[in-house]
Amino acid sequence: MTAQYNDIANKQPIFAALGVFDGVHIGHRAIIKKVQQEAAARRLSSAVISFRAHPQKVLHPQTPFLMLSSPEERAELLRQTGIDYTFFLDFSLEMSILSAYDFLQILASRFHVKGLVIGYDHRFGHNRAEGFEDYVGYGQKLGIEIVHADELVSETGPVSSSIIRKLLLQGDITTANRLLSYPYTLHGKVVDGFKIGRKMDFPTANIEIDYPDKLVPANGVYAVRIDLEDGHQYNGMLNIGHRPTLNRPDDYCIETNIFDFSGNLYGKKLSVELIEYLRPEKKFTDTTALRAQLVADEENARRMLSDRPKL
Repeated sequence: MTAQYNDIANKQPIFAALGVFDGVHIGHRAIIKKVQQEAAARRLSSAVISFRAHPQKVLHPQTPFLMLSSPEERAELLRQTGIDYTFFLDFSLEMSILSAYDFLQILASRFHVKGLVIGYDHRFGHNRAEGFEDYVGYGQKLGIEIVHADELVSETGPVSSSIIRKLLLQGDITTANRLLSYPYTLHGKVVDGFKIGRKMDFPTANIEIDYPDKLVPANGVYAVRIDLEDGHQYNGMLNIGHRPTLNRPDDYCIETNIFDFSGNLYGKKLSVELIEYLRPEKKFTDTTALRAQLVADEENARRMLSDRPKL
């Protein structure tokens, strides 16, 4: 169940959480669980109020800001948590200058928010100048119960979207997936490539990512699982980078070799789950040496994927 800030106002009293929820990682899921518990105790519906675009992208449009999830991915991930409602607000410059009190007033009047779970370090309102005690006071005036959520700390430390972004950019897909609780996934359409892999008996599907702000992990080779439009899933390996052996430094690509598959995928959409980082990019002396490495990569990928259960 979803509603949009500009299209409809909620009429069902709700206990909610507020935030971008980029990636819907285990920290977000802990907050959502608390929302569901607090809502059930008060016989209210549970909800997440998110932003379609990250506020940083709106406030600083000239500075690239990469996301773990598109709005569509977020909506599906939130649906999977069992939350009753997900609302997306279109963050704007006008919204950014609202005080915390004025913003809470919108939540009370437009969305019938009766309770709000605030993350341990979450701040909102103009310049994020106010804190939890201020929110509690404003909530008392507006009829919104404000509840504090504790920080979630995993075995590797604190959990946040920014930490997961750093892990992905370092190629640490294993830890990133553990903090997400699912495999980090790239979605896109298969486009024409140079067909060089086919000449080495390693045909690849070149992927054009469908969400331009999606974070693409560190360059290198990954063991992956590929979901096709027809519902079939295959194992494979993914290369991200510039293919240095081919001496085309400006030729950045995301290409996947799908194991045990034959067929034409041009123009079709697929999703690639990144399971394990195999190795960084490397320049080989020639394509013969590159092919020998690809044979070893496939062997490693098949072994890793057979040993790694689905999350």
